[in-house]
This record gives sequence, structure tokens and C-alpha cells, in this order.
Amino acid sequence: MSANTIAVNQQMDRFAGQASVWVFGYGSLIYKVDFPYLERRPASIVGWSRRFWQGSHDHRGTPAAPGRVVTIIADAGAVCHGMAYLITPSVFEHLDYREKNGYLRVAVEIGFDDADGHADGIADKSAAEGVVYVAREDNEAFLGAASEEEIARHIAGAAGPSGPNSDYLTQLAVALRELGKQDDHVFAIEQYLVELIDSGKPK
Repeated sequence: MSANTIAVNQQMDRFAGQASVWVFGYGSLIYKVDFPYLERRPASIVGWSRRFWQGSHDHRGTPAAPGRVVTIIADAGAVCHGMAYLITPSVFEHLDYREKNGYLRVAVEIGFDDADGHADGIADKSAAEGVVYVAREDNEAFLGAASEEEIARHIAGAAGPSGPNSDYLTQLAVALRELGKQDDHVFAIEQYLVELIDSGKPK
């Protein structure tokens, strides 16, 4: 499948006619919000794990030297935490372009982490169907599995128009901590990156 997914995503009509749609973000969409939204809520999706297995040729790397960014993979029983945004359909034009390097819109059940109810006794909706962008293994930019140490070394040496690949990793780790969520994969890569940086400093 071509890495440029804009045209394919524009054909998705699952939510056609709706005034608003929830979008789940699990990578840079958690911390880099460059689009308008109606509502924002901490959320999670079940049956998926976040992995640094997707290549980035347009943001955190180049076509000749792609960086590594996250996608999600099917993983029974796993929970992937992130942020959900309620948007109007017009926002998809921007998001489809931003996520064009291999990501497809997929319908998913989004669970809201803050659905505890209010003082007035009215409870928030606990879940809703929405969209998540997934880079599948059949897209041309998919890099696949590697050890977390290897991924850290790859990230340490990559950069693109949006900046160093290491910034993407660090900002994601910070955002997950701010949400109070654990992600062993992300945090292990972050620790290897810190060790790589420390080892290169003059004694």
C-alpha cells in the first residue's frame, strides 16, 4: 500500500452526515494539537498496543533516512492510553494530510478515562465510537519490530522537517506521564536514549 493515504482516507464514509466525530490520539496528537476541536478528554482503546514501528519520511525523518514514530498494533487484552478529541468533519482534511505517511482511518470504540459523573449527578458518556489513525504493516513506510535499544539508536540519529526524532519520543513520554499512564515500550526506549546521550557527553 502506498505511504500516501490521503485519497484512501477521504473515501471513508463511516461517519458521513454526523456533525462531530471523536478522534483518538496516541502519539503526537496527544501533545501537538494544531487543529480546532470541540472537546478534549483523556481516553483509551482496548486491544491495541503503541509501538515505534512506523517510519517517518515527512516529519521526523527524510525519505533517505526515515525516523521512527508510533503506530498501534492489535494486541488482545492490551490497553492503549491517549487523548480523544471531538472534531467537526472538516478537520479531517488537516488530519489526513498530517497523517498521510501510511496512516489509515479506522473505526474504534473509545473509552473515556474521566467519565466519573459530576456534582449535579449527570454522568459523562463513558464510551463512543470514533476514529483512530493506524499505520498497518502493509504500508510502504512500515519499519517493523526491533529491540527497544535498537529503536533508541535509530531515533537518536534521525531528524526531519518537524525536528529531531528524539524530541518526538521525549514529548510523548512526558505527555503520557502527565496523563498518569504507564507505557513500558515508550519508557524503555526513552531510557536507552538518555543512556546514549549521557554516554556521548564529555567526562
